[in-house]
Amino acid sequence: MKVLLFANTDWYLYNFRRTLASEILNVGHEVILVSPPGYYCSQFKDMGFRWIAAPMERRSLNPFRELLFITWLCNLIRSENIHLIHGFTIKNAIYGSLAARLTGDCVSVSAVVGMGYVFTSRDLRARLLRPFIRLIMRFAFGGLKSRLILQNPDDVSLFTTAGIVSSEIIHLIRSSGVDCSCFNQCALRGPDEPLRILLAARLLWDKGLAEYAEASRILISQGRKVRFLLAGTTDTGNPNTVPESVVKSWEEEGIIEWLGHVDDMSSLLASIHVMALPSYGEGVPRSLIEAAACGLALVATDAPGCREVISHEIDGLLVPMRNAGALASAIARLDDNSEWASEMGQKAKIKAQNEFDEQIVISKTLDVYRELLPNFS
Repeated sequence: MKVLLFANTDWYLYNFRRTLASEILNVGHEVILVSPPGYYCSQFKDMGFRWIAAPMERRSLNPFRELLFITWLCNLIRSENIHLIHGFTIKNAIYGSLAARLTGDCVSVSAVVGMGYVFTSRDLRARLLRPFIRLIMRFAFGGLKSRLILQNPDDVSLFTTAGIVSSEIIHLIRSSGVDCSCFNQCALRGPDEPLRILLAARLLWDKGLAEYAEASRILISQGRKVRFLLAGTTDTGNPNTVPESVVKSWEEEGIIEWLGHVDDMSSLLASIHVMALPSYGEGVPRSLIEAAACGLALVATDAPGCREVISHEIDGLLVPMRNAGALASAIARLDDNSEWASEMGQKAKIKAQNEFDEQIVISKTLDVYRELLPNFS
């Protein structure tokens, strides 16, 4: 059988889904990866995958352009005789399911990993788009040949209570999975050593970057020895992107150390003491799971997805969204009690290994494929 894995960036496929693609090959099926062009495309070919460039623009709201792209996707499904299309992130999930339903030639699996700009932003444009997007979702995700994978109960509730889909087609698979064996070390903090905190994410406002910078400003003004590190790059395809000029101004102020893109996350995590994610909402955040697998202390917002990883004061700390003061207070608690922070980190590590390892996620994902295609073995 032919499986098409479809995402809005090659970066997403490489970092989050290449192990799934390898497992599909291992069980005897063909995989085609589809995304806009990017840095990782040549690496897909080196790994033995077929990759096809998608002529899509992530930020486009032009109806004519979007209809042309959906037509292109329908033609691809027919010409390649695709049996199953699996779309990742909300726009690709909708388009993949639409194309599958319009052609009638394949089944579709849609993985909505967090609700994205339209559902998390307070912008007028996002609020105006929501009712329209909900209508499209009802059509795209409906039908017996479609399944929807969501990562947390909050998103399940949103989809069902809004009448977008019935609960029968939803599968709750918590996270995209992490190879926990690759993340198993963390730094031991010396008695006079500054606390090193990391936020690893795309540079988007809804990742809580403003609150992260302000929390640093608060703690430094209190005379604490803290180092706030930021790993990630701007995402020009997202309306919520934080301009580089803003991040550089935080650097000049001395409240943030910007690392840019980091390939070797395991080495970086092995050098820090606390992982922070003051996000406004996630699917289930990979950065927190990787940090948990290392046994790091975690602090994040009490937001969808984050609370799947953290049980407050058991294996991490949860704080209110959009509240820099609460974030600073939580980090101060970890700064004042390294032993307690270490204990929570060890509990987080056990949870990561037992609940979020990628083999667990891949097994559950292939079970969804088999539900739609009983001959998929």
